[in-house]
Amino acid sequence: MQNEERKKMFKKAVLAGAFAAAGVVLSVVSIPMGPTKCFPFQHTINVLAGILLGPWWAVGAAFTTSVIRNMMGTGSLFAFPGSMFGALFVGLAARALPERYKLCAACAEPVGTGIVGAWVGAKILGPILGKGIGFLFFSSSFLMSSVPGAVIGALLVYCLQKRMALTRTFGAMI
Repeated sequence: MQNEERKKMFKKAVLAGAFAAAGVVLSVVSIPMGPTKCFPFQHTINVLAGILLGPWWAVGAAFTTSVIRNMMGTGSLFAFPGSMFGALFVGLAARALPERYKLCAACAEPVGTGIVGAWVGAKILGPILGKGIGFLFFSSSFLMSSVPGAVIGALLVYCLQKRMALTRTFGAMI
């Protein structure tokens, strides 16, 4: 690996760790919904990580956050499908979109979380945990967390893009 590639990989690893840490710190804000705990700031972090780092680093940050939250008792097993699929979908959408439209990748977070994550939660984790709760319950509870979180993430990305545009335009004056 070249030196530049190592620096880039190191920067992504540090940023992914910072996103995971932020997810753990912000886990105090959760909304209990039956067996799940809705966590809107995880979805905000998924949007930021997916757009800034790409799909695999975003999934890694979401997974790390879910593991730590479960170890601390602030999360449940539903944190895994409730976060990782949203991060993956945002990262894949951001990778597929041209630079100008990266912000639109935030729309993929509720799809990944509210549809795919909810399906995995209902079909795989629900029966394992003895919970007879269906897809519609998981989908509605995941979407109640995912949609506001994705909107906040999109707003933050928008602000970052504007800041970067100003910095490029005005240089050192800012």
